[in-house]
Amino acid sequence: MGSNRALSARLSPARLVEAAAGEIAAHGRVLARSPLVVTDPVGPSLRRYVNAALVLESLLPPQAMLAALQRIESALGRRRQRRWGARTVDIDIILWSGGLWQGKALTIPHPAFRGRDFVLTPLAAVAPAWRDPLTGRSVRHLRHRLRKPRPKSRQGG
Repeated sequence: MGSNRALSARLSPARLVEAAAGEIAAHGRVLARSPLVVTDPVGPSLRRYVNAALVLESLLPPQAMLAALQRIESALGRRRQRRWGARTVDIDIILWSGGLWQGKALTIPHPAFRGRDFVLTPLAAVAPAWRDPLTGRSVRHLRHRLRKPRPKSRQGG
């Protein structure tokens, strides 16, 4: 979950993420919830994000869960306009205990999660041992690989 656009003076990004977590809890049982993490934006947005992750035990299949999450986003002021633009709330399904899922509007695992520290940091707080069904690597390992310093490439020569 993430937010970088207040809905009102009372509903800051942090409060919107908290509200989203509360609404998500109505669709199952929250087994774990990360602290809020403030991160730099990706893409054209200039506002910093507040991100969090949770593990939800639910009887809803992925497609029904996606529909429920999109209803929560809409109720919390989400308007789908510009890709990667500022948003009141964004809720994604990153992993699922059933492994892989491919639907018309949903792919699990989330296709870009391995390269996003703003996803892996809160995810590692709630599910460090969960494994990516495509690579077999744990969330902890994926985060470590992403943060590992890379040698600078030589140019010229």
